[in-house]
Amino acid sequence: MKRPEATADCGPDCSSARLSHFLWSTRYRNQEGSAPEATIGDTWNRVACSVAAIERDPASWLPRFREMLQDFRFLPAGRILAGAGTLRQVTLFNCFVMGLIGDSVTEIFEALKEGALTMQQGGGVGYDFSTLRPRGARARSSGVIASGPVSFMRVWDAMCATILSTGARRGAMMATLRCDHPDIEEFIGAKRSSDTLQRFNLSVLVTDAFVQAVRSDSEWPLVFPERADQAHDTTQGSHHAGVIRTWSGGLAPEACRVWQVLRARELWERLCDSAYESAEPGVLFIDRINAANNLSYCETLSATNPCAEEPLPPFGACNLGSINLTAFVRDPFTPEACIERESLREIACLGVRFLDNVIDISRFPLLRQRTQAHFSRRIGLGVTGLADALAMLGLRYDSPQARELASSLMLAIRDAAYETSIRLAQERGSFTAFSADQYLNRPFIRELPAAIRAAIGRDGIRNSHLLAIAPAGSISLLAHNISSGIEPIFALRTTRRVLDPDAGEREFLITDRAYALWQSSCAAQATVPQYFLESHDIAPRDQLLMQAALQPYVDGAISKTIVLRYTAPPSSVSNIFHSAYDLGLKGCTVYREASRDSVIGELEVRTADFSQNAHCCSNERESD
Repeated sequence: MKRPEATADCGPDCSSARLSHFLWSTRYRNQEGSAPEATIGDTWNRVACSVAAIERDPASWLPRFREMLQDFRFLPAGRILAGAGTLRQVTLFNCFVMGLIGDSVTEIFEALKEGALTMQQGGGVGYDFSTLRPRGARARSSGVIASGPVSFMRVWDAMCATILSTGARRGAMMATLRCDHPDIEEFIGAKRSSDTLQRFNLSVLVTDAFVQAVRSDSEWPLVFPERADQAHDTTQGSHHAGVIRTWSGGLAPEACRVWQVLRARELWERLCDSAYESAEPGVLFIDRINAANNLSYCETLSATNPCAEEPLPPFGACNLGSINLTAFVRDPFTPEACIERESLREIACLGVRFLDNVIDISRFPLLRQRTQAHFSRRIGLGVTGLADALAMLGLRYDSPQARELASSLMLAIRDAAYETSIRLAQERGSFTAFSADQYLNRPFIRELPAAIRAAIGRDGIRNSHLLAIAPAGSISLLAHNISSGIEPIFALRTTRRVLDPDAGEREFLITDRAYALWQSSCAAQATVPQYFLESHDIAPRDQLLMQAALQPYVDGAISKTIVLRYTAPPSSVSNIFHSAYDLGLKGCTVYREASRDSVIGELEVRTADFSQNAHCCSNERESD
């Protein structure tokens, strides 16, 4: 399916093309030097040339990389599009998790500085605030009483607002906190006010033990590790007997003091109620994340990037790229419609090589980030445009046939990605942390085909992790408003508000790409086909089932927001979180329409032809 360049004729939907051009011009176009980029084709040339430059034979790889970018077939993440081949002091990585925050003023503000430097160069950051002592804890040496993790999150929020106070990008951060931290209730309710922590996404680190305590209606202790300088007086919690826990950043179990005991179900209900009212926090099933981690033999995970598709270790980083599935649909909206699978496989192979090259050409704000990136060589190859591709194939998003197709496509991408990474290891060597015996024993790797496992044992593998499905919001808009990531079509027609370079906003009335193509090619049909479903028309269970259909073939995680109608009952959120856990997902976020006035990646939807009720979009959870 031929797509016009952003500066070319509007095609089926002029407004979407105008937004595409605006995003390219304000976020990704390079205007430095003697020859500013005139079209998005120039941008593709710059990026392809930069990524091919480290190849032994750049001239042979440049046209291949350029061809896969053509017509938005492969969409590198925004930092790659904006920075590759330029003179800007920026990173090409969207995703970072920062180092563990030490529990002293000096260490806290050192961590703040590192975050500021990373965001200044364009990276989104994630932090686990569980290492900070709870509100009310008194230091023995100074007598100072701690103000708790949430108070310091406000400092980070102000930093982010200042660093990115101008320009066309919003800053994005992720904050996580353990479900057994004494300040977890304050954390859960921190965003009930729409003007609080606006630059943070929040996720609770939910353990298996907590889920079981909720289901058995058991007591749940809130605890914190004993500190040598921590005074034990009546101002800092109860005198329950201590427990042993392996805390964030710790390698071995340690003694923890019980601050409070409450019913697990009561805490769970507060979590679900806050998510219902304000779309925050989400949940990360952290024990499952660590159990499934390909590198659990040498690292522990407790935080993710802002959109939660990349659980990363301290100072971990990952660069992203998404395969545009709509570009591989042939004969759309006809009985002969199909996916061109061999072309899809070829793009997956090229995408892995492309993203591996990005690791070596990228700048890193901190030396420890560079070291960690080369230690594992994580990349995040994913997909976007799934819902539009399904519509073009005549499949309802909520049908078993759609899930079966999506699953088969992701399996094919997985195998192509791993085979390519093995070939890269033959050519360039394996990632530093590779240990064949330990790596081959990881759950995800054990599920690979026998031939791939044998090749890993024989030749090694270049990248520890290869797959992640990001929300891909901005780059999907750049590709003329295809559906984002694996999300359903949010609305067939929307009003999109985006930042302009002066930090103001501009509005664009846009049409979903697949729907616009259908209108242009099937205008004689008076009735909109049933396969054009909007997100609020899809039952939460069916949205979860799509995520669950893909997760077995993704070694990272999947960014997915379950959209609820405004009238959904409060019990919906608890049911969704329980279902997500039972389906084996790594995390879940819920957004009830109009439950929040301001969200990161704000999208306002005003109905055109299909409903009388205005509502706001789900949180895209990405910085660009």
